[in-house]
Amino acid sequence: MKTFLLIILTLCIFLIFNAVAFAQPPIPAAPSQAPIDGGLGLLAAAGGSYALKKLRDRKNMDDLPED
Repeated sequence: MKTFLLIILTLCIFLIFNAVAFAQPPIPAAPSQAPIDGGLGLLAAAGGSYALKKLRDRKNMDDLPED
């Protein structure tokens, strides 16, 4: 009787783990790559020029004589 219960318990555990393993979502595929050109390049150039302008303005403010 003990062996029969052990076999039934083992079978139930394997069936439960099998159902859990199949319930997992699949591994996602690699994302599609988007080209970095056009608008993003213009945005980066505008940001760089804005930062350069701010640095030059700060330098010019430091060079002004104080009254």
